[in-house]
Amino acid sequence: MPLMQILEMLSYLVTIFGLPLAIFFFVFEQRKERINEEEEIYQMLADGYTNFLTLSLDHPDLRLQSEDATTNLDGDQRDRLLAMFSILISLFERAYLVAYEPDMPERRRRRWASWEDFMREWCRRADFRAALPKLLPGEDPAFAVYIRRLADEEAGRQSS
Repeated sequence: MPLMQILEMLSYLVTIFGLPLAIFFFVFEQRKERINEEEEIYQMLADGYTNFLTLSLDHPDLRLQSEDATTNLDGDQRDRLLAMFSILISLFERAYLVAYEPDMPERRRRRWASWEDFMREWCRRADFRAALPKLLPGEDPAFAVYIRRLADEEAGRQSS
């Protein structure tokens, strides 16, 4: 068999098997990279929430770790509480914008469920719900609708 025929057969084999295999590996690597990017984003958001919780511990007089609304605050405390809620809303909005989709795959839905749990936890506080009208102007409209719905649901659960 002449060398040219052998090389031609080898080129056909590469075309038949090598090209689809290369495409498969390319798609596989792209998917893996996308999953890694999602993990990184989720970790950055989780770190942001952890930082917020640490910040809330630095202000024990605001009783942010309590499920009950903080009452009888002086002007400085009310300002700090509103600032803390503003930081929290900003973090929740960021999580909503990068992690929420109406029809998420199961992996993303599980991650989002933890964020929704955090939001619901804060929406159980009457002082947080009361601050929402001050906090939501200028935020993403879809996020504002979403967090208001959660707040209404949690307020309804507490009144029943």
